[in-house]
Amino acid sequence: MGSASATPGRTAAPARGVLKRTAGEFKKDNVTAWAAALTYYSVLSIFPAILVVVSLVGLAGQSATDDLIDGIGDLAPGSVRDLLISSVRQLQGGGGAGVLAIVGLLAAVWSASGYVGAFMQASNVVYDVPEGRPFWKTIPLRVAVTIVTLVLLSVSAVAVVVTGPLARKVGDGIGAGSQAVTVWNIAKWPVLLLVVAFLFMLLYWAAPNAKRGLRGLAPGALLAIVVWIVASALFALYVGNFASYNKTYGSIAGVIIFLVWLWITNLAILLGAELNAELERGRAIASGMPAGEEPYVEPRDTRAFDEEDRRETGWQDAREEDDGKRGVSGPSAPQEAPGVRRGDPGARH
Repeated sequence: MGSASATPGRTAAPARGVLKRTAGEFKKDNVTAWAAALTYYSVLSIFPAILVVVSLVGLAGQSATDDLIDGIGDLAPGSVRDLLISSVRQLQGGGGAGVLAIVGLLAAVWSASGYVGAFMQASNVVYDVPEGRPFWKTIPLRVAVTIVTLVLLSVSAVAVVVTGPLARKVGDGIGAGSQAVTVWNIAKWPVLLLVVAFLFMLLYWAAPNAKRGLRGLAPGALLAIVVWIVASALFALYVGNFASYNKTYGSIAGVIIFLVWLWITNLAILLGAELNAELERGRAIASGMPAGEEPYVEPRDTRAFDEEDRRETGWQDAREEDDGKRGVSGPSAPQEAPGVRRGDPGARH
């Protein structure tokens, strides 16, 4: 009985430690400032992203775009909803054709990828690792992540639109009637949350210059979603009942509310990244790495490291490592665990 009762305590203590370290690193890495920077890139990226999504959803017909607008109304706070719906309607009425339309979509994808590029920088700060990937690797990666994100969002929007009438037909066929539609209207939100969780995990995996497995990133994605939902609800409650944005900012109150909401969203996403980083640090310490050692993850690439990066992290260029193995290298080097630096200990922030 004694050992059984001690197990929850032993489990809770590490969990509290991880959360405490996550909160500490959240402050130490100046995440609020990074969230502000990401908000700037969000503004530059979100409207090109909406253009791509509206164009793809529009392939399913006018009613699909109208249902997309209804979905935005269900998700976003009041003033944010009005701004987004207005943008969607303008894009809906300004569609092009032919080569110019394709060029416009490509330009929109490139603009939207700016957010992923900025998130890469923030993620490297979170993981305490310099950017070692050359530009010819980071640029295609950020564009690929952007395309996957936009396609998944578009497919999700179309799926929600198309499967609503489909659920009604299935319900009529099996005699369930409107109950099938009611069930789907409830079930579609968890499905969309799973899609968002996967997108967060994809971003957490691709952004940092750190070797990570995709499955180990689920805790951060879950935390980000929960914090985002709760924070958005509280912010909507605050704006609707206590704030005086209209008196303070007048006609641009909606824009200010939208910017604050984007900042809150980016705070939630970065908080999830911090949790994943601290879980990774805990695994590194459990495998024998000293607690103060950084970086605690193995870089994906070191080719773009400068001399200061190599000196502070202890990681060499892959070609230098191969030369060292063929020549004179430290006898303990092959036994080092992945992620352990070969230089002197020291923090990098």
